[in-house]
Amino acid sequence: MVTLQLDRLSARYGRRQILAEISTPRFEGGRVVALLGPNAAGKSTLFRRIFGVLKGGGEVRISGASSARPVAYMPQDTGVNAVLTVYESVLLARMQGRALKVRPEDLAKVDQALEELGITALVERDIGDISGGQRQLVSAAQALVQEPEILLLDEPTSALDLNRQIGLLSILRRLARERQMLIMVALHDLGHALRFTDEAMVLENGRLVTCGKTCDVVTPELLHRVYRVEARIEPCSRGQPQLIVEASV
Repeated sequence: MVTLQLDRLSARYGRRQILAEISTPRFEGGRVVALLGPNAAGKSTLFRRIFGVLKGGGEVRISGASSARPVAYMPQDTGVNAVLTVYESVLLARMQGRALKVRPEDLAKVDQALEELGITALVERDIGDISGGQRQLVSAAQALVQEPEILLLDEPTSALDLNRQIGLLSILRRLARERQMLIMVALHDLGHALRFTDEAMVLENGRLVTCGKTCDVVTPELLHRVYRVEARIEPCSRGQPQLIVEASV
């Protein structure tokens, strides 16, 4: 089973330090980990460090991976290549780092990813002609079709309506279990984090505030300290925790 551990990870942009020695316990495949924190906390920078497109101090330790490229990354700003159709863009993501000889199994994996995310109706549409929320789902398909063992998703629900947010997070949780994949997802909705993730880590000003089981991490005390809001957490009718924000501090 794949595992990921961060050891004193840091990063700078010029002279400005963005991440300061982030160390975590070992995260295991089959789990969904929420990356939480206010704007400018360093979440996107942390993903870039893990993925390797940004250099810095410390070490990213990946163990138990069965491929040479076990990590896929969906950035917050996915960009648009308007000359490609949805199907072509997902197929191109599937072929990254490989000889461009498309096999039947590649086409099958593309079809599977599009179907899982409910966007098969878009396959012939140009990327530039679809909505921001639809492009976000296409970006998720581009990441999933690579069959990663570790998947990093930077705010994948930000442009989606509530129904699509719940649908996507439900799919991610299921795929983590089925494929024994480790999924790390940056979220602003702490209610979604409580409902759909197993563990959580919280950043503030580039430093790790806390890390552990989501139900132990997302507390009224944390919301007061990091988000400056008063809130309470209560079980809902299905036994899942429910976040109720009362007022700004």
